[in-house]
Amino acid sequence: MTKEKISDYEKKLRDQKEKLMTEIKKYSEAEDFGDDADHLEEEADESESYANRMSIASALKSRVNEIDMALNKIGMGTYGICTQCNKEISEKVLEAAPESELCADC
Repeated sequence: MTKEKISDYEKKLRDQKEKLMTEIKKYSEAEDFGDDADHLEEEADESESYANRMSIASALKSRVNEIDMALNKIGMGTYGICTQCNKEISEKVLEAAPESELCADC
């Protein structure tokens, strides 16, 4: 893979990370449910909403970790190599998911 292509993927990864960090911040902020005494149904809805937001933030953080690992691989010169079989990951796979650690076969 050419240095130019790797540079393109690095830019995509950094852009994705920036967008994800914004989303994480949005979902991690506490939702204001007010300070009124709610009925049990409202309390349950608020708890469910909070749990859903935290679940989304957790999934986004996982994606950021994958992107960070890909960026580290770029720095180490091992980006685009399958962690399973050590073959080159196709550009088709990397275009779809630049943070991918596996080739299409694995």
